[in-house]
Amino acid sequence: MALRIRHFLAVGAALIATAHADDAPIYPAEAFFETTSYQLARAGGAWDRRGEKLLISSDETGIFNVYALDAKTGDREALTESRDDAMFALGWMPDGESFLYAADQGGNELTHIYLKIPGERAIDLTPGDAVKANWLGWQEGKRAFFISTNERDPQTFDVYRYDVQSLERELIFENEMVLDNLTVGPKGKKVAGVLEVSAGRSEVYAADLRKRGGFIRRRNRSGADGPVLLTPEAGEISRSIYGFDPTGNKLVIGSNVDGEFEKAYEVRLFETERRELIDGGWDVSSVYYSPSGRFRVHSVNEDGRTVTTITDQQRNRPVTLPEGLPEGAMTNVRFSPREDMIAARISSSKSPADIYVFPVGDADAEPRQLTTALDERIEPEHLVAAEVIRYESADDLDIPAIQYRPKGAESFAKVPAVVFVHGGPGGQSRASYSAMIQHMVNNGYGVLAINNRGSSGYGKSFYHLDDRRHGEADLKDVVAARTYLESLDWVDGDKIAVMGGSYGGFMTMAALTFYPEVFDAGINIFGVTNWERTLASIPPWWGAFRERLYSEMGDPATDGARHRRISPLFRADKVTKPVLIVQGANDPRVLQIESDEMVAELRKNGVPVEYVLFPDEGHGFRKRKNRIEASEAYVRFLDQYLLGDVVPAN
Repeated sequence: MALRIRHFLAVGAALIATAHADDAPIYPAEAFFETTSYQLARAGGAWDRRGEKLLISSDETGIFNVYALDAKTGDREALTESRDDAMFALGWMPDGESFLYAADQGGNELTHIYLKIPGERAIDLTPGDAVKANWLGWQEGKRAFFISTNERDPQTFDVYRYDVQSLERELIFENEMVLDNLTVGPKGKKVAGVLEVSAGRSEVYAADLRKRGGFIRRRNRSGADGPVLLTPEAGEISRSIYGFDPTGNKLVIGSNVDGEFEKAYEVRLFETERRELIDGGWDVSSVYYSPSGRFRVHSVNEDGRTVTTITDQQRNRPVTLPEGLPEGAMTNVRFSPREDMIAARISSSKSPADIYVFPVGDADAEPRQLTTALDERIEPEHLVAAEVIRYESADDLDIPAIQYRPKGAESFAKVPAVVFVHGGPGGQSRASYSAMIQHMVNNGYGVLAINNRGSSGYGKSFYHLDDRRHGEADLKDVVAARTYLESLDWVDGDKIAVMGGSYGGFMTMAALTFYPEVFDAGINIFGVTNWERTLASIPPWWGAFRERLYSEMGDPATDGARHRRISPLFRADKVTKPVLIVQGANDPRVLQIESDEMVAELRKNGVPVEYVLFPDEGHGFRKRKNRIEASEAYVRFLDQYLLGDVVPAN
């Protein structure tokens, strides 16, 4: 590869250099992470009642806060000023001035929901030291809103209705079945949820609510008290809930009952007959409606890319989009109160998400770009587009992956590479923008973000190929990724590392322990190292998900021996290659002790190990300064152990 020239700061500006005319300049990490993230508030609450301003979340100060965004000028007004806890916009109240937002405490995932009235202190609507709350949406006409909390029982979430005027609340659904994916109908008269039976089977239930002594529920047709099963088909069938239709009489669900991928179906309450609504050829990932119900929005996970369609149901045809919109994934589609304007985020693998506003159905209209997410120091042409590829694993199974090739990488200028493993189990690497990956690629590292067997998005057969074989069957796909990279003429086959976060961190450590000579270095980002402990200490609010997780990973009561066998901690003496471990102290999913013990074992065995611990983060890093520090640590570590460059920390 071309000689790499480091950047230095002088007089407050980055002096950026490159050693080859065809290479992109090397940008500082700050330039990637000072790219701003923008998110529109939840559907039904993003636009104010006049259609003049949008409620958004932005991390432009280094941590997410809530802003009002002028829909014409793009001017922003900060509505919260948190320096510690990330705050995420949920929606405007009917007055268009007060608003709702969600925040946890230091990344502990105990999310509370707050009401902020201008000039007053925020009101915690879900108080309690151990309470976790979820936003469920608005009642039709914004007379009320719905929140679920686990205050009654830490393992399950009950549904409450909050009156908009008085803020008085009432319990409307006591979730005795421990249903997940709770959804309330637009009129507040029906509720639905998913029962996780196993890793391959889930069922949808619904209840028709009516008042009875301050608590609302009804008897089903059989006379039994409680929700009614809407999906009686037997077998390993996965189901999810997208939401109710605008009438509240039908539920829109996702299911792979008729094939490998999830289609969208309508099910009339309280009947079991279903009607196919959308077949996307891949998994349908979301379905929702405009406030009146005239427009339907659905997205499909098409080979790792999001493809969104807006349908005018009145005319039974797709809505025409302005020709001036940039190419990329459209998400967060939000209709104005009159449904004549749309706000949405648009992004691609080499372009972070920006918010656009445009009229409905006008191909010639000029869309307004309200935000500029990419840091002004970075030239867009220096970013690298993702390429979707397939490679063969040890058993000839095709493994999907997202590949990033650095600028200037050629057969005569080979580059080192990194195999990146996503979280989960059951996650997916997508062809979307990643500041972390673009930073590594800009520093001359090829990245192969693999979707090993067991990943979602590629059909139910592929998803279940690693059930109760985690750290074994799927680990072979990680190892095969190195063989694939070695076959590329622009990759230096002697300099390949493995890295990943959460479950991907486990896979990283498993690769370094079970195949200690395959990779040249590893980066473990809050990865599981002791499955016995992790499965015994999962947060109580995962109650609805526990059975599904146990059926996939194994029950600690019966599969403890296998969990110990695949846990890297108990094979730490096999590790021979350098390791970087990064952890959040407040992580409720993978406890800090997991990383502490692995670091201690590696040091005891004389393995080069670096440890970065963030005292103010949880499972994933929300504060920009910490994301920058972590990304700098990744590149510095790779430079030292793949290239032999010892670069001091800033």
